[in-house]
Amino acid sequence: MGEPEPHLLSSAHTTAGTTSSPFTLNHPGLMNERPAASDPGPSFPKRPRVAAELQSPGVSAPGPEAEVSALVSMAGGLYPLARAEALRGLAAVLEKADAIGGCAGGGIVECCYGCAVESMMGEDDGVRLAAVRLVGLCAQKFAVRVDVDGDGDQMDLIFLQLSSMARDMCPKVRVEAFSALGKMHRVSEGVLLQSLSKKVIKTDACSGSIVKGIKLPPKLKIPCAAGIFVHGIEDELYQVRAAACKSLGALAKFSTQYAQKSVDLLMDMMNDHTEAVRLETLQALLYMATYGYLSVQEQHMHMFLGLLVDANASIREAARKILGLVNLPKLQMFKSAIDGLIASLEKNPEEQDIYGVLFSIGKNHGSFSANIAKHLAKEISMVSDGELILDKPRIKALLIVSISAPFSDDKHKKLDIPSIIFSHAISLVGKVSCALEVINQDSLLSYLCHKGGMPFWENRSMYAESGESEGCSVETVENCAHMENTAKAAKCLDEVLIMQSIKSILETVEGAWTMRMSCNIVEVRTVLRTRREELKILAENSSGSSGALLSFLCEYLDAIQFIVELWQLIQLDNSYAFGLTSPDILLDKLDISVRRMECCYAGLNRELEVQVLELALLVNLFRLSKAGICSKLLLDKLLWVVNRLEGLCADGSCELSDFSREIKKAFDGNSIGDALIDNICTSLELFRLKPTTDFGMLKRICAVLQVSDNDSENPLSYVCGLPVGVRFRISLWNISSHHRLWIRMIVGESIQHTFLELSCFGGNEEVKSCSMVVPLYATPMACSFVLRVCLVMECPGISTHQAGGLGGPSDCVVQLSDELDVYFVSTGQR
Repeated sequence: MGEPEPHLLSSAHTTAGTTSSPFTLNHPGLMNERPAASDPGPSFPKRPRVAAELQSPGVSAPGPEAEVSALVSMAGGLYPLARAEALRGLAAVLEKADAIGGCAGGGIVECCYGCAVESMMGEDDGVRLAAVRLVGLCAQKFAVRVDVDGDGDQMDLIFLQLSSMARDMCPKVRVEAFSALGKMHRVSEGVLLQSLSKKVIKTDACSGSIVKGIKLPPKLKIPCAAGIFVHGIEDELYQVRAAACKSLGALAKFSTQYAQKSVDLLMDMMNDHTEAVRLETLQALLYMATYGYLSVQEQHMHMFLGLLVDANASIREAARKILGLVNLPKLQMFKSAIDGLIASLEKNPEEQDIYGVLFSIGKNHGSFSANIAKHLAKEISMVSDGELILDKPRIKALLIVSISAPFSDDKHKKLDIPSIIFSHAISLVGKVSCALEVINQDSLLSYLCHKGGMPFWENRSMYAESGESEGCSVETVENCAHMENTAKAAKCLDEVLIMQSIKSILETVEGAWTMRMSCNIVEVRTVLRTRREELKILAENSSGSSGALLSFLCEYLDAIQFIVELWQLIQLDNSYAFGLTSPDILLDKLDISVRRMECCYAGLNRELEVQVLELALLVNLFRLSKAGICSKLLLDKLLWVVNRLEGLCADGSCELSDFSREIKKAFDGNSIGDALIDNICTSLELFRLKPTTDFGMLKRICAVLQVSDNDSENPLSYVCGLPVGVRFRISLWNISSHHRLWIRMIVGESIQHTFLELSCFGGNEEVKSCSMVVPLYATPMACSFVLRVCLVMECPGISTHQAGGLGGPSDCVVQLSDELDVYFVSTGQR
């Protein structure tokens, strides 16, 4: 069998190359290199009529060769729009060849490349733009070929040609040229370094490159790329600057020296006045940091620290991610980064991902984290009893940094993290686990308990009784990378920790309640506030029934604190007529807390319900003492609560307290009001806290209101005086069919209520959701306004009137959702 016939396009390309300068056809020269006056022909060939000239009459070219032949012919036509479309067609042919599973032949790629380089000298902007895109695509095809002699120099040459086009007068061409530069591969370090410096780098006179047997003069390798990225980041158009920054970061993987020098240019761009450029710069730095090309110096830190408190949330997030990946060689730089993140957290507390970044920074710098831990342990030890420090963002942040040290690569070093750090970090297990991928939250909790010296670690019978294997042994916990415990055992450990904490907190609250009799009110309030904050921290890291219980107890401690403050007012003034400001506010807050405990939690057992009803009795007694005279409404409410208490205790499972019996006795007498007013102090002194240990399985009743695509910068339109519809996305948790829900909409002093039909909601018993349009009927005659919206639920009990007039809810309601602001602007103001 004879030798195969040479490829049609390949042969044509070779033949065409012999008819003109081989360099100008196969590897066209740079656009800023002009021929000498004695040169008979231009440095670029005429239209490369490759495949078309060698194609035999009557023989159709197979596959894409025919398309390339026709498109190359069109690319040399007279009309710019046709030439540009032909170049785009050539690019589509190359992409199509890859899409169908094949690879465009070398002859096709070289033919397209030669045509594109010639077209880059055209006068039409659209033609040059399409040509640059095609050259960039050809460069990607050349880069994936098996290494052959001269390919490296060819990639350098393409880099120089694109660099020349990066100075084009058309902004779109410049943007495309910089984008193509960022996708280059196998570019020599010398050319890359020259692109960062306007000063031409000297080269050896004998170091000319050889491409396809043709020696390239060294001078062609340097001037065209000289400082091209410096020009790019100084361009007047932000799109060009952004493209240059992106390519700067993308090319860093080819040279360590280039990466170090490009960082200085990128750092300067973080001062750019355009947010898009700053964000693109940070993305480039993030790319470099992700693959280990970014080395942050001390002079760069002030830039990152400033971006941590930038007004743009995306810029802050990108800056945080970079700090979480880079290596900080000095302790002072490490501390500056931690302080900057804490400042950002204090300014933007909703950005909880900062805790994950803090853990990553600490894990990457184990020795520095250990230093932070030792100083923090001293600070905790010096704090006086009763003063809570965990509610401060700074303390939370430092705790997370401190416990990250054992997870670092410095495990071989003796870090000596104090055990007090781990015990205080238990309440932050949710925030820490978000930063870990190897271990789950339950495993992390087990580890912290062991390191913190929790006493129940010594008693492992809990796991044996539940039939589970001892998967949380101390030896397993010591190896952080293999802390995969039995799920049920870890879950049990979590519940034990929460219940122990709750028991300790309630015992302290019960003791504080007895202290109120000695008039040591300030100390009582301090203890209650401290314990309440501890419960809040536990609630933030819990969900399900445990989260509902902790939320319920937070309401409970709020109510106790309000009662203590009202009790202080009674002791300071023997008259029962309270003032008109502070006592009224305290009474309203107490009433709201009791309503929430009664209505916003499903699954209250009988003992808990009795305690809540006794608090409701206390609220009405305080209101009676404030009025100083009998009120039929208050008496009716008291009687309603007493009757409910009697009903709950009727079967003997619970007993009425002395406090409840005293009030019931007053109702059994003839002069109800006088007896209650005369014996208010006696009744109040009979009230006792009886913290229960059986809480059952609580479920929190709550709701979320959302309005999409609306904020102060993107308001909804309305016509003054006419109704306007608002589309809400409503989610309900643990709502049953007997609940009555209303949407409350407030504009100034005007209030509108809209009843919610639960039949419109889809979902299950736990979660229901619905999207609906609710009309606001009375829009104000104003240029703009803010509508305050929330979801309320009617509470059972005695009602006096309808809050919203005809068809509105009763006056006894509880708010289920956070208040939402909806922004409107009149159509005449747009």
